[in-house]
Amino acid sequence: MATFTQTPQLSTRFEAALVYTTRLHANQVRKGSGVPYISHLLSVAALVLEDGGDENEAIAALLHDAIEDQGGAKTREEIRQRFGEKVVSIVDGCTEYETLPKPPWKERKLNYLEKIRLASPEVRRVSLADKLHNIRSLLADCHREGEQVWQKFTGGKEGTLWFYQSLLKVYQEKPSDFLTQELARLISQLEVIANRE
Repeated sequence: MATFTQTPQLSTRFEAALVYTTRLHANQVRKGSGVPYISHLLSVAALVLEDGGDENEAIAALLHDAIEDQGGAKTREEIRQRFGEKVVSIVDGCTEYETLPKPPWKERKLNYLEKIRLASPEVRRVSLADKLHNIRSLLADCHREGEQVWQKFTGGKEGTLWFYQSLLKVYQEKPSDFLTQELARLISQLEVIANRE
């Protein structure tokens, strides 16, 4: 008979993070779809937990876009006070920018690639889960919308493909794991669809 190790239960910190995240992103929707943004954050947190991430990583997954999308430095300080230094450091590691106006698209992406190349395993896991869910959503939108899906993205088809392919190379610099393998599989599917259109 197989034995299973008991995984730590999520505490009231995670519950508080769910409530805080839901309120923080209450008026935000996914790009071009109108789906409440919280769906993405919940999906990323689920992927992190399924990959063995701890509570800090799961909370950071819920909050990975908070600094970027919901208030910059002020929100970072709220996250630090509510959830601690470890969570805020993971969120920082996943943040592309925090100043407005946003830096140019290519500059942001190149900076993010370098940041992930140097990232801790915790930041890498949350980042991978984020990009994996994004590409799953993009593939679903490709099937629903066809070629026009690329108009939602600042980088267009070519830039979006370049960014995901570049990210995959960065992730593959570390030993392979399920999230990286799954991202590689989905990027291959996206390339087939993009080349067909």
